[in-house]
Formats: sequence, C-alpha cells, structure tokens
Amino acid sequence: MKIIRLSILFLLILTGLYSCYPYKKIVLFQPTMQDTLNKPNDDSYRPVIQPNDILDIFVTSTSPEASQYFNYSKTSDENSGMANGYLVDLRGEIQIAFIGSVKVAGLNSAFARDTISMKLSKYLVSPSVKLSIRNFKVTILGEVNHPGIYTVQNEKLTITEAIGLAGDFTVFGKKEMVLVIRDSLGYKTYTKVNMNNREVFASVNYTLHSNDLVYVEPNRKKRFEGENYYRVFPTILSAMAFILSVLQVTKK
Repeated sequence: MKIIRLSILFLLILTGLYSCYPYKKIVLFQPTMQDTLNKPNDDSYRPVIQPNDILDIFVTSTSPEASQYFNYSKTSDENSGMANGYLVDLRGEIQIAFIGSVKVAGLNSAFARDTISMKLSKYLVSPSVKLSIRNFKVTILGEVNHPGIYTVQNEKLTITEAIGLAGDFTVFGKKEMVLVIRDSLGYKTYTKVNMNNREVFASVNYTLHSNDLVYVEPNRKKRFEGENYYRVFPTILSAMAFILSVLQVTKK
C-alpha cells in the first residue's frame, strides 16, 4: 500500500509540474496601477530615408504626357517591383530624369517629396509627387508562429501589429520578455518590452523603426521540450500506470 501511495503522489507531482502555468503569463495587456494616467502613445517617429533605401515616386501635373518622363509606370499602383523604384545610392542621392542628382538621405518622406516637387517645378506646371519608402521592414524572430522579415508599405508599424503579422505568440513565447534590437546612430540598442501589461502602449518601442529586430524569448516549457521532457513524460505515465496495475493484481 505504501508503494501505491508513493506512486500516486509521484504522478500528481509530475502532472502539476507539467500542466501548471501562471494565468498572468498568458493574458496580454493586463491593467497596472498606472492605467489611470492615460499615457499617450509614442507617435512621434517618422522614418528617415537612408542609403540603399528604395523609393516609390509617382509624379503628376497638368500635363500627364510630360509627367510620364519621371515615372516608371503609367499609374502608381503598378510600381510593385523593387526594380522599378528609385534606389538611394551610398551618397544619399537618387537620379531623376532631367533633374539629375537629388539628395534625399536624412529626410523623411514629406520633406523629400517637397524637395523633389520644388525641382520639378522647373519642368512641370503644378507638379504633385507621391513618395514612400518601399523597403520599410522589420524582422520578427523567436517564439512566433510565422517568423520572418516583413515589409510595410505605409512606413509605420507598431509592435502589436508586428506580432499579429507573425501569427501571434506560440505557446512557448515569453510575452513579458520581448526584445527590440534597433540601430541608433551606428550603435545597437537592446530594449525589453512587457506585452503582459498595458504599459506597452506608452513604450518608446511601441512604434517600431525600419530595420528593427523583434525577438520573442522562449519560456521554460520550451526548455523542457528541448530536453525531451514532453516526449519522455507520457512514457513515464504509462510505465507508472502499468506498475500500479501489476501491484494491484499481485495484492489480490
């Protein structure tokens, strides 16, 4: 009888270790003491054009025929291939027909658009320029369902949207330890974001920058899986159940 009791106790302990996972580590955006402060989002970030960026530029004016000289296609919707964009060279310049070199590195989309419009005014009447950074992208790795590199056309992506694009966390994702790696003035910065509470919406990393890397760390369950605990555990349960059955038969 003593052996049976010890076996049952051992089974209960193993089951508890296997299945117990704190509820607070599952639910996202939990309330905090600072919720009443109603902190605003960090919405000040505007991507800046850098060398090797590819720009979508579409020009219109009162003369469609003249405007066509500055466009790769007849409509802005056709600029889908990377080969049809304006490549920013290592000097931070792009080459536009008739105009020549235009310095755009260090400018955001709005300032670059105004700069090009001003230069086009020598050749076109009432020129209008549509400009966007085509290769605005972030990399999402770790415990998400679809890790990879994601390109965003609207030049803006939040960390919640990034996790959504990657198919949400896996069951092994450590939501309180999401690492954002960013290039800042030639240096790498490493900041951890806690997705379990609502403070994430006021974080400086809520709005991602182009070329950011988001890494979701694995939790302890992932470590157990890596050590084959998840495969061994059912075998242990089966063996213990068999031993208990044999003991019960022999007692009779």
